[in-house]
Amino acid sequence: MEQKGNSVLANTSSGRDSVDNMPKAMAWMILSGFSFALMGAMVKLSGDVALPTKVFFRNLVTLGLTTLVAIRTGENVLASTPNAWRLIFRSVFGLCGVTLYFFALGRMNLADASLLNKTSPFFASGLAVLLLGERFHRALIPALAAAFIGAMLVIKPQFDYSALPAMAGLGSGLFAGMAYTVVRSLKGKESPNRIIFTFSLVSSLATLPFLIASPPQPTVGQWWTLAGTGVFAAGGQFGLTFAYHHARVSRISLFTYLHVLFALVVGFVLWGERPDLYSWLGGLLIIGAAMQAHRAGRNDGRERQQ
Repeated sequence: MEQKGNSVLANTSSGRDSVDNMPKAMAWMILSGFSFALMGAMVKLSGDVALPTKVFFRNLVTLGLTTLVAIRTGENVLASTPNAWRLIFRSVFGLCGVTLYFFALGRMNLADASLLNKTSPFFASGLAVLLLGERFHRALIPALAAAFIGAMLVIKPQFDYSALPAMAGLGSGLFAGMAYTVVRSLKGKESPNRIIFTFSLVSSLATLPFLIASPPQPTVGQWWTLAGTGVFAAGGQFGLTFAYHHARVSRISLFTYLHVLFALVVGFVLWGERPDLYSWLGGLLIIGAAMQAHRAGRNDGRERQQ
């Protein structure tokens, strides 16, 4: 969920056409997608562990790694900044997105939950137009419509409590889109590492009181899955960051949907999950819509260069 927003962050340090290295970028993108799929699997395998505990461990490893990066580079990630409130808002939106995504993961097929979370770019596109004044392309209208129809096919709304996990999955996409919109507004103003650090810190501090009030008592196996959640989340996060360091967003952003493909394979191998026909159709619509939006973005880039 949180995944693509940091790809936008990474683009702040790389945007030069001459440095594109597609083989390296794709290798990092594959690692990122596979890591995020395994993170989702760890969340499901952790079973009845409380949701705040899962979210806490998801961010703890990333917090440690971004702290080490800050120490190594000499960056003071806690220094005062005029963008403090934006960093906080981005973190809160991201925390809500991750929490809803983990809730959905515990109650849905891995691929379905991942696919609903991947509606986030469409929410981000709309919010960027409304809040940041970005240009709206008419070519995006059919893409947005297709993405909405695709999401409804995956959710299969029945207007009762059975649809709650799917709605949470869609909600995770919405909050992630809100987080990405704030990230766009921070482009060139804050470093990617600081934004990721702040998100991890806020998320860890927000969930820590729940762990103190009701200390988790996982089994040995659940401890391993919680550790795996954090490790694979960090792997996905940094894999995405390095991918966008080696190539432009316009060239590789579409490949974030590799996460859904890996989630489909992992879900089938571990639980024998098979998305139904409606989910397949919904997935094709969402990915097709992403391809259309991707082409519109590239065409806009060419127009601006002319």
